[in-house]
Amino acid sequence: MARIIVLDPIAQEGLDMLAAAPGIEYEVRTGLKGAALRSALAEFDGAICRSGVTINGEALEGNKRLKAIARAGVGTDNIDKNVATRLGIVVMNTPTGNTLSTAEHTFTLLLALSRRVAEAHMTLCGGKWDRKTYMGSQVADKTLGIVGLGRIGQEVAKRANAFQMKVMGYDPFLSSEQAQKLGIQRVDKVADMFPHIDYLTVHTPLTPETTDLIDSAAIEKLKPGCRLINCARGGIYNEAALVEGLKSGKLGGVALDVFVEEPNTTSPLLKMPNVLCTPHLGASTEEAQQQVALEAVQLLINYFSTGEVRHAVNMASVDPATLQAMKGYLDLAWRLGLLMAEWQPSGAAGCHITYRGEVTKRNTKLLTSAFCAGLLEKALDEEVNIVNAEVLLRERGIVLTEESRPDMGAFSSSMSVEVKTGNKIHVASGTLFGNNMPRLIRLDDSRLEAYIDGNLFVFTHNDVPGIIGAVGTIFGKHSVNIGHMTVGRAVPGGTAVGVLNLDTVPPKAAIDEVLSHPSITSARVIPMPPAGKLPSWLGW
Repeated sequence: MARIIVLDPIAQEGLDMLAAAPGIEYEVRTGLKGAALRSALAEFDGAICRSGVTINGEALEGNKRLKAIARAGVGTDNIDKNVATRLGIVVMNTPTGNTLSTAEHTFTLLLALSRRVAEAHMTLCGGKWDRKTYMGSQVADKTLGIVGLGRIGQEVAKRANAFQMKVMGYDPFLSSEQAQKLGIQRVDKVADMFPHIDYLTVHTPLTPETTDLIDSAAIEKLKPGCRLINCARGGIYNEAALVEGLKSGKLGGVALDVFVEEPNTTSPLLKMPNVLCTPHLGASTEEAQQQVALEAVQLLINYFSTGEVRHAVNMASVDPATLQAMKGYLDLAWRLGLLMAEWQPSGAAGCHITYRGEVTKRNTKLLTSAFCAGLLEKALDEEVNIVNAEVLLRERGIVLTEESRPDMGAFSSSMSVEVKTGNKIHVASGTLFGNNMPRLIRLDDSRLEAYIDGNLFVFTHNDVPGIIGAVGTIFGKHSVNIGHMTVGRAVPGGTAVGVLNLDTVPPKAAIDEVLSHPSITSARVIPMPPAGKLPSWLGW
C-alpha cells in the first residue's frame, strides 16, 4: 500500500481520484515547514505539492522512504532536485495542465497594459471620467519578443499571430524550420531582438542563466517604450532595474504576475504608473487547477502501480511499455553490477560500459543506471536505484563512460562492463536469452556461459585435467548440490575460470578444501538474487 501526502491545496477532483485509486492511501497536510515537514515526508512514499511548500534539502535530509514527488504545475524551483536525485526520489511536474491558462493570462496582461485598463478602471471607480490620460496602444503590427518557446511560449506566439503581431523568439532547442512553421522569426541570442521589439515576454524556468536576464544593461538595449510581461518566474526580470527603467522613460510599461519574493504587497512597482501586477494568477483558473491536480495524482498512481515515470525533471522518463520491453536488460545490467561489486577488489577508479548489437537501439542510459545501482547496492547505507545511482557513483570520484557498437558480435545483443581498480581492469559481459534469462558470457579473459542467480561459486584455476571432478567430489562430500556448472578459458592450457550455481551456501570447510587444490588459485562465493527476482525499483 503506497501512502501519499498532499502538501498544498489541490482541486477536489484530484483528491477524489486518490481516494478511488486501489492500493493508495493519502493524507492532506498543508502549511508544513521545518522539522514538521521533514517528519511528515518520512512517513510517506509519495508527495504532491504546488508552489506553497518548500521541499528543500533539510526537509529531505535522512529520508529513506519517499520515492516520488509530483508538482501540480510546471515550476519545480521549490524542490531541491539535487538532494532528491541523490536520495533516489523522482521529481515529476505537470507541464501541460496550465499551458493554456498561463498563455491566456500573459496575453491578458499584454492587452490590459497596452490599453491601461486597470488604471482607467480605478480612476472611473474614483468618480473621474478621464479619456485623455489613458490613451492606449494597439498591438496589431507591433513586434512581440518571446524568450522560451516551449508549450506556453508557443501558445503565446499563436495568440500574437492572431492579433496580427510580428513575433520574434529565442529558444536554444527550437529549430529555424519549426520557428518558421509557428510564424516566429528566430534569433540566435536574446539580445538580438532587443532593438526591434515593442513587447517582451519570458517563458523559461528560473536558473542561474535566466536570473536577472533583463537587468539595467539589457533595458538600455531595448527599443524605447518597450513593454515587459512576466508570467513565468520572479527573478528573470531584475525588479530594481524595472523601477529605474520606468522612471527614466526607457520602458513603456511593466506587467508582472510573479515576483522574487511572494506574497508581495510592498514592491515599489505597485505604486508606479504604467504598471499592472497580479498575485501569481497565471495558472489560477478552475480548468487549470483541476487539470494539474488530476495530472499530478495520475503521475503518482502510475508510478506506484506500473512503474511509469513521466514528466520527470531529474531523470529520463520511462513509460510502462518501455519498462516492460527493457525489464530483462535492466535485470541483466543490475546483476552485472552486483557481480562486479564482489568480483573486483575495493577501490574502483573507473567504469566503462560497452553496448553491442540490438540493445544499442534501446535506452542505454537506463541500463547504465541499473548497472551502477547494482555495483553500489551493498556498498552504501542509503537506498540506491536508477534515479540516484550515477550521481552516487560520480560523487565517489569514479569515472563512468559508455559506448555503443551496432555490430552484433557473437550475440544479437550484449553488454560488457569494465571496472578499473589500480592497475588492473576486471571485465564481465552478459547477454539475455529470450526475454528474461540473463547470462554471463565473459569473466575477465575467460569466455563462458553461466547463470547469474542464486549462490555462485566462482573459482580460477590452471587449465589442467581433473579440476571439475575434484571440485564436484569436494562439494558432494559436504552435501552441497551443484545445480549448474560452466568452465571458461581464454586459451587451452592457460588460466581458466569455473562458475557453479549451488543450491546452498557451501561451508567454510568445503571452500578451504577447494582452495587447497594445487591447481586452484582463488575461490569465492558470490550471493546473487534468485532467478526472476527483480530489484525493488524494477519489481513494481
